[in-house]
Amino acid sequence: MSAALDRPIRRALLSVHDKTGLVAFATALSARGVTLISTGGTARAIGEAGLPVTDVASVTGFPEMLDGRVKTLHPAVHAGILARRDLDTHRAAMEKLDLHEIDLVVVNLYPFEATVAGGADWETCIENIDIGGPSLIRGAAKNHDFVTVVTNPHDYETILAEIEAHGGATTLGTRRRLAGQAYARTSAYDSAIAAWMAGQRGDTFPESLTIAGKRREVLRYGENPHQEAAFYAGTEGRPGVATAHQLQGKELSYNNLNDTDAAFECVAEFDAPAVAIIKHANPCGVASGKSILDAYRNALACDPVSAFGGIIALNRELDAETAEAVAALFAEVIIAPSVSEGARALLARKTQLRLLATGSMPDPASPGMTFRSLAGGFLVQSRDSGRVSRETLQIVTKRAPTETEIEDLIFAFRVAKHVKSNAIVYAKDGRTVGIGAGQMSRVDSSRIAAWKAVEAGIAKAGAGAPSPALGSVVASDAFFPFADGLIAAAEAGATAIIQPGGSKRDAEVIAAADERGLAMVFTGLRHFRH
Repeated sequence: MSAALDRPIRRALLSVHDKTGLVAFATALSARGVTLISTGGTARAIGEAGLPVTDVASVTGFPEMLDGRVKTLHPAVHAGILARRDLDTHRAAMEKLDLHEIDLVVVNLYPFEATVAGGADWETCIENIDIGGPSLIRGAAKNHDFVTVVTNPHDYETILAEIEAHGGATTLGTRRRLAGQAYARTSAYDSAIAAWMAGQRGDTFPESLTIAGKRREVLRYGENPHQEAAFYAGTEGRPGVATAHQLQGKELSYNNLNDTDAAFECVAEFDAPAVAIIKHANPCGVASGKSILDAYRNALACDPVSAFGGIIALNRELDAETAEAVAALFAEVIIAPSVSEGARALLARKTQLRLLATGSMPDPASPGMTFRSLAGGFLVQSRDSGRVSRETLQIVTKRAPTETEIEDLIFAFRVAKHVKSNAIVYAKDGRTVGIGAGQMSRVDSSRIAAWKAVEAGIAKAGAGAPSPALGSVVASDAFFPFADGLIAAAEAGATAIIQPGGSKRDAEVIAAADERGLAMVFTGLRHFRH
């Protein structure tokens, strides 16, 4: 880096809400002879540390007013930040008005996002919208050829090291990097404010929509090795893969993250201990049980072949007994709300296994938005938080389902919500026994699910074993457009059907169910998942 592009720091403006590392940073600057200018609580913290500090009011010749709303919004401050050092006209204007350059701006903002997350009222949230801070940040970032802007305390040590290495100056490369970070911060801040205000006025889809995220890590590659990818955490704070703590294992890949999210959202549907095993974003086995170990064994039994190399999600703590059973299977990721010390010790020898703990479960009924990119844009929709209960089911056949069938029907339909369309799920005794996913024809999904059930029976008991689908129930994520899908389910041994209804041929499908003695219920709720 050319010495001409290095810019010495002689005067610094510090105005921060988060005072982490502030005193140590200010002490190091002061030791290098940097003049410290500050405001309010920041000035008090620096002064109480015994450091010389100039109050901003003495720079502006104007006191703070309006409860601190106006303090840095003054030409004496912004001219010092925005003046170009290479223009004679700028220098002359500064000299005429006896104004002085500011070389370093250290600002972090009022905690608007945290205030909203804490459930504060309207007035409190409004008062936590920073005005002067973003103005200082944007001005310093714009003039980064000459001014260094710092918005994150984590950068203090980097700045001090660079100043030490460059004789009290920063390099252009560093100033440009920090300027980019600064604009990203103010953009995310304004995005959070806009989203909150839209929510307050009930505007679900505002005319302009911005999405803010913080990069967690750059991934080795995307879905395929020739694609680049990175992982960003959003602002929602929903428990899941974006908030989880990785306890062990290799770094998570793009596909790991996508599949783990799908698994954890699926298993969150159930109140009883439950396990979901996911492969390529589709469940290959889901079960609930009296214990998490019981649930795991039944989930694995649905499709033990596909489960190899899959993602295992639990809605209870992973205990040592279950960890021992899981260790017998090659899995890419295990995610649970918590992991016992015994389970961690057992799985520690599987050093490649990624083990995640989230601390809590997401609420499947909670509102929220989901996004999907398109060429030149993106789609936004509310999260599929729809759920059925026995009270909402409409019995449409001559035979009503038994209590046991109703429990399994609701279970199967909740699983179908997380299977790619067209989705067919066979279930019995609180566990899936066959799943057909992502087919262009619903009847093909029915046949695949039935075939999967037969294969699972053979895997468990050998050739000639009865299909676990015998006496099962079947769920369809959308209506049967023809009776053929229902007939395939009946031929596989299903005794009861749950589907949304709403087809022009509903009467034909109901008649086919009655002819075969099946019970069928309509939900009026569709769960397409593309």
